Amino acid sequence: MTPMSPSSSSSSSSSSADIERRARRRAGAKMGWFIHAFVYVVVNVGLVGLAASRGHNWAVYPLMGWGLGLLIHGAVVWLIAPGGGLYDRLLERERRALGGEDRR
Repeated sequence: MTPMSPSSSSSSSSSSADIERRARRRAGAKMGWFIHAFVYVVVNVGLVGLAASRGHNWAVYPLMGWGLGLLIHGAVVWLIAPGGGLYDRLLERERRALGGEDRR
């Protein structure tokens, strides 16, 4: 009977710890986007109400500027960052290409 080598048990716990760390990071990034979107909606509803009560339409400028920032933040979190759909598809394509399965 051979004892388990320390490297085999530590590699599984290391892998598990790495997965947990990455999952927490991705969940944190997505939660950050949800908070950003919530604050965007609340603040801009207030700004639109304030501008409308004074008979002006200046609130469109913060809506567009901040909306662009929210859009870029969302693209980074949901599409480009690891775990995003686009990133995963590109990564899988590169794995296939490097493995010799994709001969385009």
